[in-house]
Parts: sequence; C-alpha cells; structure tokens
Amino acid sequence: MIIYPAIDIRGGRCVRLTEGRFDQETVFADNPAEMSLKWATAGAEYLHVVDLDGALAGKPVNLEVVRAIVKAVAIPVQLGGGIRTLETIGQVLEAGVSRVILGSIAVRNPELVREACRQFGNRIVVGIDARDGQAALDGWEVAGGIGAEELARKMAEAGVARIIYTDISRDGTLQGVNVAATAALAKAAGIPVIASGGVKSLEDITALQTANQAQGIEGVIVGKAIYTGAVDLAAAIRLAKEGVA
Repeated sequence: MIIYPAIDIRGGRCVRLTEGRFDQETVFADNPAEMSLKWATAGAEYLHVVDLDGALAGKPVNLEVVRAIVKAVAIPVQLGGGIRTLETIGQVLEAGVSRVILGSIAVRNPELVREACRQFGNRIVVGIDARDGQAALDGWEVAGGIGAEELARKMAEAGVARIIYTDISRDGTLQGVNVAATAALAKAAGIPVIASGGVKSLEDITALQTANQAQGIEGVIVGKAIYTGAVDLAAAIRLAKEGVA
C-alpha cells in the first residue's frame, strides 16, 4: 500500500481544511515545495497535491507552486483542483505532474473523461468526493446528484485506471478513515482505489490493509495527521510496506 502525503495549496501556502470547508482552514507552511521535500525525505513514494483555489475557480490557479514542488522532489506528483478540459490536462502534465485528478468534470462531462483516458491512459485519475454517499462538486460546495458507487462504476467503464475516494465528513477531522465505504466503492468499481479523509492513527493504515486484501485499496492519502504529528509518516510508510511500524 502506498502512503500519499497531502499538499493542499491555497493562496500559495500549504493548508488543511476541515470537512472541506474553506472557512475552516489551518495554515501549516508558507512554502509547499519545502513541505513536499520534507515528506519526500521521510520516505514518501508519491505526493498528492490539490490546488484548492483551482477547485473553486474551475481552472488551475497555483500551477507555478506545483512546478516548484515537482522541481523540489524526485518522486512523482498527482494533482487535482479545477482541471476540467483536455487542454488543461495537457498543461498540467507538461508542468511535470505524473497524474491528473479529475473531479467535478467526471459528473458533468463523462465523455471528456473517456477521451482523456483514451489520450493519456493511466495518467488520469478520478477523484470522487462524497458526503453521505453522494458525490459533491466544485470544491465540495455543490451536490452532484449521483451516488458515489454509481459514479465509480461509470468511471471504470470510461477507462479510468484508479479512483481517489474521499469521505468529506471525515476529511481533516482526525476521526478515522471510512474503511467500509472505501471498500464498498472499490468493490463496486473493480479498479484500484486510494482512500482519503480522516486518517488519525496507524490503526487506520492497518484497517485499510485488511480491507485491501479483499477489495483492492491500493493506497491512502494522509494529511492533517502527519502535519499535527498524530501519525509519523516514516512509521506509516514502514507499516504500509512491511506490516510493522
């Protein structure tokens, strides 16, 4: 299982939100590139980066910051937030990002997702962010009108290689990851799923590993827990790789 440290960018800084609320923001670093290097040095294999400003604007806003992150680390980076056209996907990939995460557009324009998968293959990831099992759009501000599991099945049919599933109600809360919902979505989709939202301790890693044996959860995104020190990133990586922290 891969541990993905989260780098959420707003106003050029590294922040974390609680339950996706932009009025519940905590700033953890003024330089996201330096924070990225810290996580890479701790052993991270992959970084999960979100342009929060881009998610609201409907187009990338912090691409220069993302370029600085890519330049600072020798590990791959996946980026989400406001990526809604084939042209924008191309621009993001040209910036050095390894994977592009499509969110709102997966609901609004599934044909674009299908074409993106045709052009860019496994570099396309779909992020399904849900509250009470229903997908949410536009920085989690709008209900998508479709169930998360139904959307996951449609994205798998469109050719998406993997899905990131976030339980919005747990994101940034340190209440524990929603293992059951993640496993159910992985089963519905039949493709690898990366868990996100609420990781509070190494016990969450162990629970996801157990679920992974049956359902195909290939990784987990960890944010606030590593910023607050509730989870030691190096220990989490050892646990994910070797079964012991």
